[in-house]
Amino acid sequence: MTVREMQLDDLEGVMVIEKENFSVPWTEMGFFSFLLRDDTMFLVAEEEGKIIGYMGIMMVLDEGEITNVSVSKYARRRGIGRTLVGEMIRRMKKRGIVTLHLEVRKSNDAAIALYSSFGFVKDGERKMYYEEPVEDAVLMSCHTSNAIA
Repeated sequence: MTVREMQLDDLEGVMVIEKENFSVPWTEMGFFSFLLRDDTMFLVAEEEGKIIGYMGIMMVLDEGEITNVSVSKYARRRGIGRTLVGEMIRRMKKRGIVTLHLEVRKSNDAAIALYSSFGFVKDGERKMYYEEPVEDAVLMSCHTSNAIA
């Protein structure tokens, strides 16, 4: 498995994963517009020429907001999400990002456990943040100096 920055040519493979994992998926144009920005970074996990996972972050000054982490249903339970998050944290430290933020569905115990294992802590909730189904979001953050990556 290789982890690298997402390219425009990766969008087709990313969209397959996005649609299989989210009830309200991002559009291809949404990804495209983020890839053109200087304040975002998207990584993909690739195996034998196929995209099996991806992750994105938006940066403002010395903070980063994780936008999404997603792994193909056929490639789960192999540490791909862990690899993507760890690599993103390492890259953010190099860029001088001090604090990382994210929100996650309250029922997504696996993701919450993953983020917690890197040093993220719960620091709030957003009521009825997600749609289809409606659900609260758990807010989490981590200082990169304390992150386990």
